[in-house]
Amino acid sequence: MRRVDTHNLPKKTPDMTLHKLTPERQPPEPRHINVGVSFQHELYNLADTVVNTRALQAFEMAVSNHPIHRIVRCAVHRKLERVFDDLALKMNLTAQRLDTGSLLLDGPGAFVCAGGKQKSDYCSCTFNVWAATPARAEEIRESIFRIVGDQRIRDEMFVLDWHFCMHGSLSSTSFEEIARDVLYDEAYPGLGAPVGDFITRYLDAEETVLILLGQPGSGKTRLVRAILGEMSRRKGDSAEVMYTGDRRALESDEIFVEFITGSHDAFVIEDADHLLAARASGNQDLHRFLAIADGVVRAQGRKILFTTNLPNVGDIDEALLRPGRCFATVRTRSLTREEGARLAGRLCKGDTAREQAALASVFLDGVRTASVAAIYRACAVAVASGRQI
Repeated sequence: MRRVDTHNLPKKTPDMTLHKLTPERQPPEPRHINVGVSFQHELYNLADTVVNTRALQAFEMAVSNHPIHRIVRCAVHRKLERVFDDLALKMNLTAQRLDTGSLLLDGPGAFVCAGGKQKSDYCSCTFNVWAATPARAEEIRESIFRIVGDQRIRDEMFVLDWHFCMHGSLSSTSFEEIARDVLYDEAYPGLGAPVGDFITRYLDAEETVLILLGQPGSGKTRLVRAILGEMSRRKGDSAEVMYTGDRRALESDEIFVEFITGSHDAFVIEDADHLLAARASGNQDLHRFLAIADGVVRAQGRKILFTTNLPNVGDIDEALLRPGRCFATVRTRSLTREEGARLAGRLCKGDTAREQAALASVFLDGVRTASVAAIYRACAVAVASGRQI
């Protein structure tokens, strides 16, 4: 690792935050700002460092007298590079492209730091907008949406703030996810209620915790995504979701402090087997969740969702299951052939031939149950191929 010390530059961080460093915009002449900054980079990233440094120098610390800040998010059914190409060329602002998914825009009364990530069939974009007035911030927002155009995705979205440990410290990255999962009651015969009714009761309840138990492919994640999508619909904006599946991220107080003090609407912990076990068996991390599940988190209507592969509810610490704290423990499971046939009937939209083809591919001789995921995949293949028995 090589360390390069430079001057007159702001510190480079994963999520760049620009501060008011000068009281007003100066004429274009060389200026010196007494700020010491360090860049860390691998030698093979030297070109990136040079490009980023020149981009920052070109803006002359542009965010001055910009007291208004807004976050604008959108998802687009286009390649990320094309979306950012259009924004760089058509926003009528000075543009500096740091890489495919990083863009800085500067102009009268506004400064924009844009970041994006490419998903399988869409891209997710986040714009930090600093502006001189609320009206100017709204103008920038409308310009972004106008340039993005009709391919902007208008389905319910939620912001996934994924936390993980890297090099011994807590890191995070955020991106928008589309809440387009269609849930069928037939996939959850053990729920005891229509899926929509269950989600409504959970979000209306005072209890914070929901625990989903089941083997991989039994529909846990699909149900979680539907809950998050409904949270966004109720909010009228993208729900903000803290997410982790990293055991190391849960071994310190940092992530919990961020959840309590931040603006997240929900905390999702996947594959939480180690976290839910009884404290008597040596579990040292559960007490943090017991502390945050009540009090300020419950008062603010936030939710905590666990998914686990533990086979029995009895394996979970009783304190987490206490009435008033835990809304429900839900066991998702594989489906019998009869149950699978009902789900396949919905997925194949009444096309009996395709339904039978899908069932035949998962319920082979001697197979008595099949996962929800396997039935979804088989029906998707049958519908797409149009094959018939």
